[in-house]
Amino acid sequence: MDVTGVVLAAGAGSRAGGPKALRRTEDGTPWLEIACAALHDAGCREVIIVLGAEADAALALVPRGALPVVATDWQDGQAASLRVGLAAAATSSTDAVLLTLVDLPEQTAAAGRRVLDAAVDDPRGTLARAHYDGEPGHPVLMGRDHWGDIAATIVGDMGARDYLVRHLTVEVDCSDLGGGADRDD
Repeated sequence: MDVTGVVLAAGAGSRAGGPKALRRTEDGTPWLEIACAALHDAGCREVIIVLGAEADAALALVPRGALPVVATDWQDGQAASLRVGLAAAATSSTDAVLLTLVDLPEQTAAAGRRVLDAAVDDPRGTLARAHYDGEPGHPVLMGRDHWGDIAATIVGDMGARDYLVRHLTVEVDCSDLGGGADRDD
C-alpha cells in the first residue's frame, strides 16, 4: 500500500496565541517535525505539510524531506487546508492519505500503523479513523476513491467529520496509545 502523510498546520491558532505550526516542545523540537516523524514511522512514503498563517516563518521549521504546500484560503477553515492537502497528494500515484493535525505532539507512529492496518484489503476505497475512549480523532486514513467527494462536500472548520460519519468508516481503537487530544497551549 502506497500512503502519503498529510499534516494540517495552516490555522492561526487563535486559542493558542499563534499558529501551531510555529510551536515547539519544551526541549525545542518543532511540532511539525514530530508530526512528520510519526507519519513516516507509521509507513507513509512521503509527507505533505499544509501551511497557511505565517507560512513564511513556518517554512523554516519544515523538516527535510517533507513537502510544504500553502493553503492561501486557510482563513476559510480546516476544509480549505484539507482540500489543498488532497490536491497535493493527487499529483502522485499514492493509494491513500494518512491525515493528522500539527497540534497532536503526543500522537505516536503506533496509532498511524494501527489505522493503516485497517486498510490492507482495499486501500483506495477505505476510510479509517483513530478513536480515543470512544471519541473520533486522528490519524484518519482516506482512500483515494473518496478524495473527490470529500473535497466537494467539506466546508468550514469541520474538515471531513460529516463525510466520515455518513460513510462506512472503520473505527480503530487507539485509546491505549494516547496522544489523541489536541493542544491549545
